[in-house]
Amino acid sequence: QVQLVESGGGLVQAGGSLRLSCAASGRTFTNYVMEWVRQTPGKEREFVAAVSWGGGTTYYADSVKGRFTISRDNAKNTVYLQMNSLKPEDTAVYYCSAGLRFKSYDYWGQGTQVTVSS
Repeated sequence: QVQLVESGGGLVQAGGSLRLSCAASGRTFTNYVMEWVRQTPGKEREFVAAVSWGGGTTYYADSVKGRFTISRDNAKNTVYLQMNSLKPEDTAVYYCSAGLRFKSYDYWGQGTQVTVSS
């Protein structure tokens, strides 16, 4: 089992920044691709960003490319999502996920709310 705990969400004005963190515990952190996914009420979860096992490869949804940066610190078993130039449409619950493969979503955190006011 892998336990994931997100933090760093909150309320921010449009154009502002937030940094989300996801601390992992349990199994070997470097075995997992780490991803951020977001969800708004009534909609399916939407892929946001992913980082490979060693951190050398990243993927982004087109909607966040150039504004968000995903990174991981394998020494701290933590993955981050730096969110800049936030827009009201970025408002969602952001979930951290760990998977043995890209988009396998084997484990989920509890989510953290991000609200961007216009």
